[in-house]
Amino acid sequence: MYDNFATGPGADLQGPRQPSPFGSAFYGAGSGFIKSGLGAYGEKYFGSNSEFQNNVSRFFSNPQYYFNVNDQYVCNKLKVILLPFLHRGHWTRIAEPVGGRLSFKPPVQDINAPDLYIPFMAFATFIILAGFSLGFVGKFSPEALSMQFTRAVVGWVLQIAVLKSILSSLGSGEVPFLDVASYSGYAFAGLSITIIMRLIWGSTYYIVMLCMSVCMGMFLVKTAKRIILSEARNYERRSSRHNYLLLFVAIAQFPFFFLLGRIGA
Repeated sequence: MYDNFATGPGADLQGPRQPSPFGSAFYGAGSGFIKSGLGAYGEKYFGSNSEFQNNVSRFFSNPQYYFNVNDQYVCNKLKVILLPFLHRGHWTRIAEPVGGRLSFKPPVQDINAPDLYIPFMAFATFIILAGFSLGFVGKFSPEALSMQFTRAVVGWVLQIAVLKSILSSLGSGEVPFLDVASYSGYAFAGLSITIIMRLIWGSTYYIVMLCMSVCMGMFLVKTAKRIILSEARNYERRSSRHNYLLLFVAIAQFPFFFLLGRIGA
């Protein structure tokens, strides 16, 4: 139903691309600061050792890549995240040869590529909706909103830690940190839907929360399975262990949604 934007290596989108509204803000500053800034600290404290800078680049990947999106990608990606069982296309990412090595196509050309635009926008939306929810129950204050913000940040960090740990234990330890941050941050899209339904029709809150938890769990399992199948060579030998760990990823979404969705409780 939501097919990839490209059908194979080298394929491109039809029609002109629409620049991301975050392009000018993040493209120059984000990539330059992280790579040159952290690289400079690495050279200062570790000498001219290029291994440190290579590790930094691999850990943070390229921030510019994660904001290369357009409206079509955002709409289709939200459908995949919120309704993963309707996704009829494949879950693998599209690669193309660049400079003698394979590189993944950016999000604007591949629906399965991770991005940070949706997680950041969903996170901001969740915080705004949390403020509305606190106001409706008469508990709004700067301190209460700050507490919700802190809880959301801690929840995101825990999501990243859980997913990164499980991927590493499954033999996929080289997954870039920003990839994991992207996959983990998509949960705020489902959380925002849950809070909206709670504001509109409070009695549906637990049903919507359950559905969004299941959908997010399914999305993460599909994504994690694609990663380990493409990178882990011993999947068949330890498939039962892999399945248990993937099940844990899915189950972990229930407490995540429940704890962050209880605004003002």
